[in-house]
Amino acid sequence: MPEPYFKVNPEKQEFVTVGTERFACYAIPTPLVEAGCDLDKLVLQYITPLLRPGDIVILSEKMVACAQGRAYPLDSIQAGFAARFLSSFVQKTPTGIGLSMPETMQCAIWECGLPRILLAAAAGALGKLFRQKGWFYRVAGRKAAAVDGPCSFTIAPYNHCVVPAPSQPKKVARQLSQVLNHTPVCIIDCNDLGGCILACSHRNLDIKKLIQILKQNPLGQGCEQMPMGIVRKID
Repeated sequence: MPEPYFKVNPEKQEFVTVGTERFACYAIPTPLVEAGCDLDKLVLQYITPLLRPGDIVILSEKMVACAQGRAYPLDSIQAGFAARFLSSFVQKTPTGIGLSMPETMQCAIWECGLPRILLAAAAGALGKLFRQKGWFYRVAGRKAAAVDGPCSFTIAPYNHCVVPAPSQPKKVARQLSQVLNHTPVCIIDCNDLGGCILACSHRNLDIKKLIQILKQNPLGQGCEQMPMGIVRKID
């Protein structure tokens, strides 16, 4: 197993300033995370040797979901009529497929329930009439927005999988925080257009500030294989 070390991904900044404070953002390479991976052991091996007091650990929500066995190969997903119909109205974006293919829409239906997705679709259609974006996801919720589709720039074998949000992310964050001697742990969902904090182990973290620090997506968007990182305040 390789020794743990920090890395700054290409086109990302090592240091980020938010207000009057300065933070370092580091990514940490790991082996490929697969179903059944012991996240406790992974963070102990790759995070613990690099930690300093005051650090915040960040984990990719996709890594957590994959470790939980929630990466579904495309050929294992039988999309129903509703998924095929609704996905045809979703616009693709440069950063991912989203719910624009039947298989990802079907996963959103599994995660959120068909009634909620239908209601969200109606809200999205109404939003378009008023030239407003995002109404679909406001109604569908975080689970629908977190569904990741297969992309050519995603590391294999997940470039042929649909990956929804991890199960019980807050519980996972708290468990890993205990493993790391109560270091704050955040599970994040970021791309090159921004992101959000899916779950945090500590209630007293400044989420808005952390989102500003992470908006450059320091873990990367493609085949970097760096699903973990550390945010460190620089005095």
